[in-house]
Amino acid sequence: MIAALDHVQLAAPQGSEDALRAYYADILGMTEIPKPPALASRGGCWFLAGPVQLHLGIEQDFRPAKKAHPGLRVTDIEAYAARLEARGAEVRWDGDLPGHRRFFSHDPVGNRLEFLDRVDG
Repeated sequence: MIAALDHVQLAAPQGSEDALRAYYADILGMTEIPKPPALASRGGCWFLAGPVQLHLGIEQDFRPAKKAHPGLRVTDIEAYAARLEARGAEVRWDGDLPGHRRFFSHDPVGNRLEFLDRVDG
């Protein structure tokens, strides 16, 4: 039986680690966690926020997905969106999911991310 989602892996181009750190740590507020030594030589970086882990792995011939994305549940979505915008990140609001406030953003290599919060009532 599946008990939980352990992590989501996103792809990134070679040499993008500094840009990824700037976005995921500095803009999103996630904490970088060390990759196991056996995997560290492959490049990329891993991030953590509460129980959520995002792994960014290096992919040859990288192309960001146009539709696929992780959905990240946030609290105080208005303040979180303002944080991203104040740090220069794109915020594109979308009202199409009933019972939720949500927006989309893209990391510096083009990966699409969804941020959402449930709306009471």
